[in-house]
Amino acid sequence: MHEGHRVRAGWAPFLAEGRRVVLRYAIDRERSPHGESMTDALGTITLVDEAVVRVMTRRGEVRVPRALVIAAKEVPPPPVRRQGPAAP
Repeated sequence: MHEGHRVRAGWAPFLAEGRRVVLRYAIDRERSPHGESMTDALGTITLVDEAVVRVMTRRGEVRVPRALVIAAKEVPPPPVRRQGPAAP
C-alpha cells in the first residue's frame, strides 16, 4: 500500500460473507429517534456486493450502503452464555 493511501471503511478487505463485524454508518439525523447521525450494526455478514453490505444482527438483517460506512471492524464470535446452576 502506498503511503497516504487508505482503504475506505466500506471497502475493507475483511468485509466478506460469513465474517462477524461491527459497522458504524451514517443515518439521517432528521429521522433518527434521538437525533443521532450514526449507528452501528453488529453481526454476521450475509451479503456483500458493489453497493451494499448486509449484516444479520440479533434484531434482524440490516442493509448498509457501502458509501455510508464510516468505520468497520472484524470482531470475535459472541461469548458463550453460561447456564446458571440447575434448580433442585
